[in-house]
Amino acid sequence: MKLGLYRHTNGNLYRVIGVARHSETLEEMIAYQALYHDYGLWVRPRAMFEEMVEKDGKQVPRFTFVSECCHEAPVLR
Repeated sequence: MKLGLYRHTNGNLYRVIGVARHSETLEEMIAYQALYHDYGLWVRPRAMFEEMVEKDGKQVPRFTFVSECCHEAPVLR
């Protein structure tokens, strides 16, 4: 998993900050930060983060990698 800037199918930008593991199941989770509104921190199962979803009748990635650098993004609070 590349760390950096990703765009969700809804158009919003997120910064992936790391890969974590669920403490009981050891499932890989992606930790990421919204780059809008309150800049909240989120986690999502890696399989779900990387899955294909339907948009406008086409299969597209849920999140698309944009760039490795996020200089314009705010610092985590």
